[in-house]
Amino acid sequence: MKLQGPLVSTEWLATHLKDPALRLFDCTVYLKHKPEGGYLPQSGREEWQAEHIPGAGFLDVIEELSDRSQSVAFMMPPADAFAAALAAHGVGDDSAVVLYNKGFPMWATRVWWMLRSIGFDNVAVLNGGYEKWVKEGRPLSAEPPRHAPGRLTASPRADMWVDKQAMLEVVAGKGPVTLNALAPAVFSGEKNQYGRPGHLPGTHNVYYGDLLDPATGEFLPPDKLVPLFERSGALATDRVICYCGGGISATMDALAMELCGQKAVAIYDGSMSEWVRDPALPLKLGAEP
Repeated sequence: MKLQGPLVSTEWLATHLKDPALRLFDCTVYLKHKPEGGYLPQSGREEWQAEHIPGAGFLDVIEELSDRSQSVAFMMPPADAFAAALAAHGVGDDSAVVLYNKGFPMWATRVWWMLRSIGFDNVAVLNGGYEKWVKEGRPLSAEPPRHAPGRLTASPRADMWVDKQAMLEVVAGKGPVTLNALAPAVFSGEKNQYGRPGHLPGTHNVYYGDLLDPATGEFLPPDKLVPLFERSGALATDRVICYCGGGISATMDALAMELCGQKAVAIYDGSMSEWVRDPALPLKLGAEP
């Protein structure tokens, strides 16, 4: 079963739930704000155990799909370790993977990005997510899936990630167009969410929350997305970097740009969580890049 593009509809999923190649996963994580800045992540596993879309397994982004040896949360683990974690859930080279979560789909898009970064492209995000599925009165279940372990080959695409050194070049004016996916108040520094306010100098703001239809939770169509990226020039350049607080919501910008035809995108995995730790690294206040 070949998936057509980075999104599938609830209608499509409803008709393919019993396809033997399908591997469906709930990726929900909740982030609780900490007074000193940053977040305390909480797994959505208990809610998944109580109720989920039929056939959906649970991917624990916090414990299973992050490099726990790093001091910065949610960092991409080594490709082989990531592939092994997915294979343990039944994902193989011939699988079709569909991802969803509760709330903004940033956790689903994060895992979508991670899978593609190890060379696995037959993966999509449920457009509108869990909320749209429930709103439409579609079935739910408490039964966990039963899949034999798969064999998933990792063929890493290193250019899909960048590190702090690449961002130093951006700040120096020598890097590609760079987008910050955080809310405008966080981007400008009006809200100090990460311990130091502001954004990396030279970077533009395309807020992840503006990418969705507020009525359905679905990604806006390309004709509505394109104007959001035009000011930065991100759709007309040969390379774009996206960042956010921890490399999570930035993947929503990346998926939206793919819908608009821009596929030359990389994610700064450490994002603000890493950058703010060094007081010598610059941050700019205000709404301008």
